[in-house]
Amino acid sequence: MKRVIKAAVWVAIVLSGYITTATANDNNTHFDIEYRIPDVPEKVTFAGENIDLTRYDMYERLERELTTACYMHATTMLTIKRANRYMPIIAPILKREKIPADFIYLVAIESAFNPLAKSPAKAAGMWQFMAATAREYGLEVNNDIDERYNVEKATVAACKYLHDAYEKYGSWVDAAVSYNAGMQKVARERERQGVMSSLDMHLVDETSRYVFRILATKLLFENPAKYGFRIKANQLYQPIKTQTVEVTSTIDNLATWATKQGITYKQLKDFNPTLEFLDSCFEVNDFFFF
Repeated sequence: MKRVIKAAVWVAIVLSGYITTATANDNNTHFDIEYRIPDVPEKVTFAGENIDLTRYDMYERLERELTTACYMHATTMLTIKRANRYMPIIAPILKREKIPADFIYLVAIESAFNPLAKSPAKAAGMWQFMAATAREYGLEVNNDIDERYNVEKATVAACKYLHDAYEKYGSWVDAAVSYNAGMQKVARERERQGVMSSLDMHLVDETSRYVFRILATKLLFENPAKYGFRIKANQLYQPIKTQTVEVTSTIDNLATWATKQGITYKQLKDFNPTLEFLDSCFEVNDFFFF
């Protein structure tokens, strides 16, 4: 026992000496990295609903997600860069379907604006629909077609879901939480726990964090430079101009056909993610976008 105690004390002294030495030599280091705790406001709004952050747990939950977003540099930068390409497609649909503009940030945390995103649970597309839910809200999902990868159609389907959730709860915050947990789960927990707001519920960690991840993303997107992200305009991913080609006969070799269109087979696949059958021939009246 004495030996264990002595060893522990010795380790503590060595570590203490190392830390002291590092501090003493601080002026000789050449590191430019500065780690800062991001500022958290006293309140935020989501879809017109005010969220008070002065309560200790609300503050800490948002600070956690804001800190995570700030220091997951690669993912956050890619999300901002991709947003410049896809926000002009998604935002007008949200407006047309009368969904609050803040739900654009739900897409950011679901898929980082990656139209080809697919989760281990097999949710797919920017809005990360599961196949059954996608079909319920009007998307075609089968062995030939998967419209979860169609940004416009998936956005319309998501709007339908969010309207249903809002009608059920009367809260856009709860509608957002239900997008992660499911409508029935939020309704059951409201009754079981005796609270009206999903932010006051005891939920699994992923769901409990969900809205705060959205809020952190909103704050960061509204002022990226404040949180250390200074991306030049020419570094943002630009919208890609496409055209539609109507196919009127069977194509035997898609790679050869793509080359004749001035694109690669990979680009053909990238710009037609809804077409699951692109590894085989297809018949008349199919469309390609590239």
